[in-house]
Amino acid sequence: MNQPGYDAAAALYAEMFPTAYQSTLEQYVVAAFADHVYEHASGGFVLDIGCGIGHVTADLADRGLDVLGVEPSRGMLDIARREHPGLRFAHDDAALGATAVEGRALAGVLARSSLIHLPPREVPAVLAGWAARMEPGGVVLIAGQATDTPGAVEEFDHAVAPAWRWHPDRVSEALSAAGFDELWRTLSRPDAGQRFPVSHVLARRRGSSDS
Repeated sequence: MNQPGYDAAAALYAEMFPTAYQSTLEQYVVAAFADHVYEHASGGFVLDIGCGIGHVTADLADRGLDVLGVEPSRGMLDIARREHPGLRFAHDDAALGATAVEGRALAGVLARSSLIHLPPREVPAVLAGWAARMEPGGVVLIAGQATDTPGAVEEFDHAVAPAWRWHPDRVSEALSAAGFDELWRTLSRPDAGQRFPVSHVLARRRGSSDS
């Protein structure tokens, strides 16, 4: 659960990324995630997995969601708690072994550029764990660097920690195997600030009537 690379880079990260979103699309996608939580899961308890310094956790809270920021880097978490003292944060990772999500059913999980750091073999168990804790209709949004190679998952030279970029179809397939149905996705192209495509995949937890 430790993230020494992000611990060392926490202060620099806060300086380089003083706002929650680096593009209008990112902002719109997170807003759409919040809307889906209200539409399909009547609001409820939401996790921001890999919340970093807490910018997006704060945005979700401002949108009225009951949100817990989850972060494996203590350095990042210290900044999040200092900058957002009214919000809740937990030192944990995507597997949620320590927080046990406070014993509550999940209405939504947001994972922006966090699952990219999990070895691909570990991702199915993590998604299944989210599904087991999530009420039918709950939603998941997974974002991260993508590859254009059909069906591929490719390791890449991330500046801070080992990382993998997934073709969006593979993300969707992994979600489906865990009990989620994709509702939509976005794919943005590389630009001056991003050397790889970036995908967002939103999926809904199946219920007893549609599983």
